[in-house]
Amino acid sequence: MSSYYPRTKDLTRTRKSLTESPPSSPSPTEKNYRHDRLSRYDSSGDSAADKSAGRTSAYTRRETRLAALNRQEQDSAVKDYKKMYAEALHENEKLKSRLQDSKHELTKIRSQLDKVTQRHDRIAERSTVLDSEKREKHALEKRVSDMEEEIKILTELKSDNQRLKDENGALIRVISKLSK
Repeated sequence: MSSYYPRTKDLTRTRKSLTESPPSSPSPTEKNYRHDRLSRYDSSGDSAADKSAGRTSAYTRRETRLAALNRQEQDSAVKDYKKMYAEALHENEKLKSRLQDSKHELTKIRSQLDKVTQRHDRIAERSTVLDSEKREKHALEKRVSDMEEEIKILTELKSDNQRLKDENGALIRVISKLSK
């Protein structure tokens, strides 16, 4: 790895020496090359003033084309903004309509919910009333069954009482016959 470091240091030194050295005068080959380039440009027969005028007119043509394009873009942008604004208004109207529909539907659903809740409350009240009525009915049935049993017992007691009276009357007759 140490073999790579000296080489990179040499390259950076060479670059620094080239950039730090004072500019030398162009070599004769560079002068000829520059002259050949200039002569190729001048070979069209146009003078330097004609070339600068051509460049200026090309520049102005380019500027006018760009200005026209910018105006067209601005006009289309204004039209696009108007179109977008109209679309946004239309969309807002649609959304307002949907919101109103949703509000109406919500009020309908709330009223239906209230009705169902009231029905449920009535049913719950009825069921509590029914439950209490069932309890009362059950209590009354139990009381009736108890009374029926008491009535049975009373009828048995009456029949026993009647039998005892009959026996008592018979005994009294027997005793009275015996005492005579």
